[in-house]
Amino acid sequence: MRRNTPMTSPPATAPEAELKQGAITFLDALVIGLASTSPAYSLAAVIGPVVALVGVYAPGVLLASFVPMLLIASAFYYLNKVDQDCGTTFSWVTRALGPWFGWIGGWAIAMTGVLVIGSLADVAVRFGLLTVGLDSWTENTALVVTLAAAVIVVMTAVCVLGTEISARFQNVLILAQVVSLLVFAGVALGRAIAGDSPLDAITPSFSWLNPFGEGGAALTAGLLLGVFVYWGWESAVNLTEETQDSASAPGRAGIFSTVVLLVTYLAVAFAVVAFAGTTFLTDNEGEEEQIFALLGEQVLGGWDWVLLLSVATSALASTQTTIIPASRTGLSMARRAALPKRLAHISPRFRTPDVSTWVVAGIAIGWYVLANVISENALFDSLTALSLLIAFYYSLTGIACAVYYRRQLLRSVRNFLLIGLGPVVGAGLLIWLLVRSIGDLNDPEASSSGTTWFGMGPPLVIGIAIFLIGTVVMIGWRLRDGTFWRERPSTAPEGATTP
Repeated sequence: MRRNTPMTSPPATAPEAELKQGAITFLDALVIGLASTSPAYSLAAVIGPVVALVGVYAPGVLLASFVPMLLIASAFYYLNKVDQDCGTTFSWVTRALGPWFGWIGGWAIAMTGVLVIGSLADVAVRFGLLTVGLDSWTENTALVVTLAAAVIVVMTAVCVLGTEISARFQNVLILAQVVSLLVFAGVALGRAIAGDSPLDAITPSFSWLNPFGEGGAALTAGLLLGVFVYWGWESAVNLTEETQDSASAPGRAGIFSTVVLLVTYLAVAFAVVAFAGTTFLTDNEGEEEQIFALLGEQVLGGWDWVLLLSVATSALASTQTTIIPASRTGLSMARRAALPKRLAHISPRFRTPDVSTWVVAGIAIGWYVLANVISENALFDSLTALSLLIAFYYSLTGIACAVYYRRQLLRSVRNFLLIGLGPVVGAGLLIWLLVRSIGDLNDPEASSSGTTWFGMGPPLVIGIAIFLIGTVVMIGWRLRDGTFWRERPSTAPEGATTP
């Protein structure tokens, strides 16, 4: 006779790991938003070219460039209130405009990271070597590329180990960076006003804030450069699922970071133009990234390492934080079946998207090494192509905001201005800059290599190639798995605009 045995149910499947909610605070998100823009490096890269275009009105151009950024930041704030998804633009545009626009918007975000991460690590290595007096090492390309690849690996590991660790690391780096910049700006401005500058100092004037001082054509060209220095603040919103008070804190952090950047950029721009004059900045054309290295010794003497350290920490911080938007976007796309499911894996131990983070880093390293093998100019041309991707997905987000909230725009003046008109105007300005950028980038003389690829300027070819590859991948994945493409556009729920 068989003994009855109790029935046992099959073991329950362990729940999948999720991103760690409440891992960082509003202040942490703000710092990450600031760090992602790489303020010191961005200023070093554009201050010379902007001055060459508009002279002493460089602060005015940086002020004008801030306007579309603030308007798009408003769109990020209100869209995040109704959808706290780490995919940001990808998720929001999908909700408002449908899966096709959403997918290509997500692709643009991911590709900006791929293009710029290697360059940021490269700058971190070069300025780090300059800081410690190893100037000759920066001439060894193989050494710099190897060290830069190692930096990317280390920064990726920090991202994977936990969002809290990333935030603490960024807090230290942003403090060193901002303090160094403010010390430099204060000393430079003080010496310029006191007449103690060895260069062609100019007495600062509030008239420098006029962006129209050199005319419309110069302003347009300057704005194309100015928008670049603000790009990256939205990394704070990519961490929305991991931030305390996720419905409002990440969006506020994005807006606050653009304002802090504006103040920092205006202070440094005034100081640099006043201390060095326009001639020094324009005479060093082709040395844009080294301009702070050249000015540091003039302003700070033996303390020039402070400014070099600022640029090094700026690029190092941004190397890490630029990985965040690309990896979180990959995670968001994968869990909605817009990309392979494997990219949606979250580490059970660290609660971070480990697979997508390492994939982004691996592709970025591959592109960085390949670009250096082709030529150093190819790397610079790929950075120039960033303006196309940035203007595209920012403008797409602004339009998505107005479309998603379209049934609530006329319910109050605030709704109409902040959710409708503002984001649309910001998107319109960026689309205008995008069109102008296409024309400028088509000029081979405007590229670093000065040659043509397929009859066009290399930056334009790179930009077009990225969108074409994205389109092919999108259509290919649609044919393989149509799940994501069954999603349909919707509108914001009632009460979504309530503060």
